[in-house]
Amino acid sequence: MEIVGYVLLGGYTLALIYVTVYCFMQFHLLYHYSKSHARPKDDNYPDFDENEEYPFVTVQLPIFNEKYVIERLIDNIASFDYPKDRYEIHIIDDSNDETVDIVKKKVKEYKEKGYLIEQVLRDKRTGFKAGALRDAMDKVRGEFIAIFDADFLPNKNFLKKTIPHFQDKNVGVVQTRWEHINQEYSLITKLQAFQLNVHFSVEQQGREFADYMLQFNGTAGVWRKETIETAGGWEADTLTEDLDLSYRAQLKGWKIHYLEELGSPAELPAEMNGLKSQQFRWMKGGAETAKKILPTVWNSDLNFTKKVHASLHLMNSSVFLFVFLLGIFSVPLLFFTKVLNMNANFYAFFLLSLMSIIAVYFVANNNEYNKRGSKFVSFLRFLFLFPVFLALSMGLSLHNSVAVLQGLFGKKTAFVRTPKLNIKSLSDKMVVSNYLKYKVSFITILEGLLACYFLFGVYIGITTGENMFLLFHMLLFFGYAAIFYYSIKHLRYSS
Repeated sequence: MEIVGYVLLGGYTLALIYVTVYCFMQFHLLYHYSKSHARPKDDNYPDFDENEEYPFVTVQLPIFNEKYVIERLIDNIASFDYPKDRYEIHIIDDSNDETVDIVKKKVKEYKEKGYLIEQVLRDKRTGFKAGALRDAMDKVRGEFIAIFDADFLPNKNFLKKTIPHFQDKNVGVVQTRWEHINQEYSLITKLQAFQLNVHFSVEQQGREFADYMLQFNGTAGVWRKETIETAGGWEADTLTEDLDLSYRAQLKGWKIHYLEELGSPAELPAEMNGLKSQQFRWMKGGAETAKKILPTVWNSDLNFTKKVHASLHLMNSSVFLFVFLLGIFSVPLLFFTKVLNMNANFYAFFLLSLMSIIAVYFVANNNEYNKRGSKFVSFLRFLFLFPVFLALSMGLSLHNSVAVLQGLFGKKTAFVRTPKLNIKSLSDKMVVSNYLKYKVSFITILEGLLACYFLFGVYIGITTGENMFLLFHMLLFFGYAAIFYYSIKHLRYSS
């Protein structure tokens, strides 16, 4: 029996060490983020030379079946305060529903107003988004290419605020911060914004300041056309073509410049199954890209610190696998604490990792909340959202671990899009949509069973007095139960 206990303890400890290292690296990015905000603000914001002609820009809108949001997207892009003879709009339309006719009508409308706008159709939809962007490159006339997904509503000054940064000839990409038009719609959207605020502040700005590798986020950014070409172009062998091309471009010597101060509003998935499909794509694609790019990173001439940060960046989806293992190992360990003479004080060291991640999320979200209300209300909001976010992140660990393993072992799956339903405010209602085609999956059933598993862990901890994992198991129970509940509840929106 002791051998089993030591195996469980070893697996638990290794998983905990990985999660701890991940948290400390996040804290290291927070250090650089804080330094970036402590420096004097640069008032020399790049602008256009009044004596020169505006650079010509191609705006690409890759879409697939977006009947609910495509009109607002096209209207928004046409409202740019950039000279309309100096940018073209390409709606790269792979749709197979009424979206095709909606786009055709909007293109005709704006052509009559003098806009350079075109609906780009493909005979064969191969390679999903990456394939669409790749196949549309031969139509691009712009020196720069701005890309937006269907759920984005960039501000009208977007091009005027981004294009001047390409005056630095080393800059190949300019990425802006995502904002959230429906952040307050539900607990699910609030928690997504809670997580994304970390990526679009501490992570991206921290990497920018420290000169680490960062990424184009697939949308709300601008590429120098030459950068795409010299980096090898869009490739469809991963589900995160944006992360893949970002790294290939940087390894060729191009720089990605991040603009934290420039926000680009977008719609967050408002129901659980849409969120899970998005998470699956990001997690699996991240693992695929890590497998593809990591050997090149370590064979490059980057310094050691940059290689370590790049590795953890590429592998950050794998943290869910180790969180999942932590939970699974922790319940049977309850029966071995006395046999193995486990010292809870030793594991208290790892509480530092929790404190690190609390600091990261507090800084990222408190800054955002303070813009909209009092500091006290912002603090209370954080105190409520952080434990709920932590629990639901744990609850997603099985789902995301499956995605990571499929990516690492090369299982090919389709690019499952995240439907956009034009949910902008509290007054908008979720409706049954034929874009939501979900059913109860085996993973969802397992999530329900895992909720029972960790409830059992809570019971054992209370009845035996072995409370070392009690709070951990309570969070895991709540997380898995909530994910299971919302996955079933939101099936009613699926046609």
